Amino acid sequence: MLGPESGRLLVKTARTGLGAKAGHDLTIEVTRWRGKAVIDTTRAGSSSVTLEADVDSFQVREGTGGVKPLTDADRADIKNTLRTKVLRADRYPVIVFASNDVSGTPESFRVTGDLSIAGVTQPVTVEGRIDEGRAVGSAVVAQTRWGIKPYSAFLGALKLRDEVEVHFDVGLTPGT
Repeated sequence: MLGPESGRLLVKTARTGLGAKAGHDLTIEVTRWRGKAVIDTTRAGSSSVTLEADVDSFQVREGTGGVKPLTDADRADIKNTLRTKVLRADRYPVIVFASNDVSGTPESFRVTGDLSIAGVTQPVTVEGRIDEGRAVGSAVVAQTRWGIKPYSAFLGALKLRDEVEVHFDVGLTPGT
């Protein structure tokens, strides 16, 4: 099994709009997640990946840019907004990914699959590599494809870009 004990799962946001200087580009860590990877290095198509991430476990780890540094109160406000208004954790507590196809080589692989966020399932492509027993890669998720309106403030002058990046760096062991 994969999870926080074997690696990190990060979500990175970026700001846009006239008020972008006031906001922060965020790095959010998913602290409770579990997954399974079946890897066949000779036949990539026989490989598969599944993952579940608990929405309540999202923690703001870093905020860069902005007029002032992020405070603990800012982090708490962001987490609350993310849980209640953006991802609606009360109704959709888990984000799920299940692969449909794996292609490429250990040095450069592509995983396509279904990503379910807030009750909406859409296809997504993950790209990565396996290096020294670690799977490292990322995917770009356009929030609006899942019916999520990107966060905005100050009458829309400050807003998050539609696209967020999901990054992973996971140690692989037999049976994961």
